[in-house]
Amino acid sequence: MPRPMQSEYAAYYETYVSRVPEEDLTAAFRKHTASVLAFLTRIPDQKKDYAYAPGKWTIRQVLQHIIDAERVFAYRALNFARKDANKLPGFDENEFADVARVEHREWNDMVEEFQFVRNSSDLFFRALGEEELSRSGIASNNAVSVRALGYIMLGHAIHHMEVVKERYL
Repeated sequence: MPRPMQSEYAAYYETYVSRVPEEDLTAAFRKHTASVLAFLTRIPDQKKDYAYAPGKWTIRQVLQHIIDAERVFAYRALNFARKDANKLPGFDENEFADVARVEHREWNDMVEEFQFVRNSSDLFFRALGEEELSRSGIASNNAVSVRALGYIMLGHAIHHMEVVKERYL
């Protein structure tokens, strides 16, 4: 299965898609899931509730954002793969973060949740054929293909792990 063309997603998603060089989405899921999980398990306890500036998310909030966004991207992919013609709304990640109550969550539970959500996404995409992967729909007022959503969700997590490395650790 070929990588998505730039015409399959909005320009602002290039930040994410460009972080996934693999041509094979299944191989990309395997590689990048393992690297994100390894990274998450190495974050020191004293940094998990750290924010690098006032008003910025903590690392715990970043992880919850990755989990939430992956669910949103997977839902979009499911709708479009199944030929749902409805336009899907965007979501406000800051509003999600404000009400997520991550301060009450155990880090290991959050890492496990990420792993389950990611495994679910991986299995979903592996079950799709080329025709389904090529389907597209409208989300956040932009056209996006199912294939592109797979690359976006992988690149999104990679992007945030890079931000955590640069600004938090």
